[in-house]
Amino acid sequence: MPDFDFDLFVIGAGSGGVRGARMAAQAGAKVAIAEEYRVGGTCVIRGCVPKKLFSYASAFHDDLEDMAGYGWSADNIAFDWTTLRDNKNTEIDRLNGVYLRNLKASGVTLYEERAVMVDPHTIRLTNSDQTISAKTILIAVGGWPFVPDIPGSELGITSNEAFEFDALPKAISIIGGGYIAVEFAGILNGLGVDTSIHYRGPKILRGFDEDVRDGLTEAMTARGIKVITQSDPVKLERAGERIAMHLHDGATHQTDAVMFATGRKPNTANLGLENAGVILGPDGRVVVDEYSRSNVEHIYAVGDVTEREPLTPVAIAEALAFVDTVYRNTPTPVDHHMIPTAVFSKPEIGTVGMSEEHARESHAAIDIYKSRFRAMRNTLAGRDEQMLLKLVVDAESDRVLGCHVLGPDAAEMIQMTAIAMRMGATKADFDATMALHPSAAEEFVTMREKWTRPESQA
Repeated sequence: MPDFDFDLFVIGAGSGGVRGARMAAQAGAKVAIAEEYRVGGTCVIRGCVPKKLFSYASAFHDDLEDMAGYGWSADNIAFDWTTLRDNKNTEIDRLNGVYLRNLKASGVTLYEERAVMVDPHTIRLTNSDQTISAKTILIAVGGWPFVPDIPGSELGITSNEAFEFDALPKAISIIGGGYIAVEFAGILNGLGVDTSIHYRGPKILRGFDEDVRDGLTEAMTARGIKVITQSDPVKLERAGERIAMHLHDGATHQTDAVMFATGRKPNTANLGLENAGVILGPDGRVVVDEYSRSNVEHIYAVGDVTEREPLTPVAIAEALAFVDTVYRNTPTPVDHHMIPTAVFSKPEIGTVGMSEEHARESHAAIDIYKSRFRAMRNTLAGRDEQMLLKLVVDAESDRVLGCHVLGPDAAEMIQMTAIAMRMGATKADFDATMALHPSAAEEFVTMREKWTRPESQA
């Protein structure tokens, strides 16, 4: 039996990697972890945490518009971008420090440099040119923004750079139609930037429930965000101080900044995984089984690098299952069933389970219950924006298959609803639950009338 420097070496110190390293160390393993940028990963450093802080900041725009209807008035209110950006950086520094302290307290050895694979058991640290051996290796390097290969693409930015503007642009065009695109559109619009989305598909948020997609598009448009679908940029070039974006149909759109929100790809380039014999998918993802094991018996991968469900809580759950499997003698397959998710757009989206369209494809018969209404907060404010709550139900078993919310606090609602749905809640269970009044969420337990698709939509 060969001697190794470490029982476990983790490459990548994001949410999944850090959790896996800490829990493995607590289970008695000798653990090291390497990170070339900052401990915390995409979510903490340049993803969900700073994004949510920016989302809070942009929401004050609504508050200022709505306050007059509630009797408040204020003069000389101004927004300062640098204050928000710098305060955000202070919070990220604090969280980075928390992660560092937690690793140290767990007894994990941290290498703050890039690590690459040399062979199935050997890692090379590129700055110090040190080689380290490990019995087991966990790949947790996450993903990286994908930028289309079009002329002038270097003139655009990604979400990474959008967190660090020296000054906000007067106008921005966001290319893409997924989570990142609609979230940044809401943020930047709320902070006073003239914002447009260009998406090559027919509707934004592919894969989400159609009512949610349509409802968000309507609300974003009412807020002044230009949602331009069937629009595919083919070239960027300088036009004086601005950027000219040439579209596939021959049209040209001028703007001050272009942001690519065209997806993310596993960050496996130049990682040396081929030296270890690890099989990668065509998109660069690490191919793993239900226990997060690659084709190489002692090499595992968790998080966005596997492209299973690219969400931070999923990466953490996969890391915990990995530790249970390898270090606690409890083989634990990763459960990707009924994962709740939120889009911090304006308005917010929360969803868990099947969309109506998916359910119709996989079930013999379904019932739809939905309610659209103006949230109570919007009444005195004079805001016409509509909220949507929707349940997708299996007509045969009465089990709730999908739950969707568009509106304020959608994420908070859907987190709790997901518990009931994982337990197999039926529509009758929802109906038997007492309403909490006045609340928007009470609509989930008071909807009794089945929705019938109009003939014009059949």
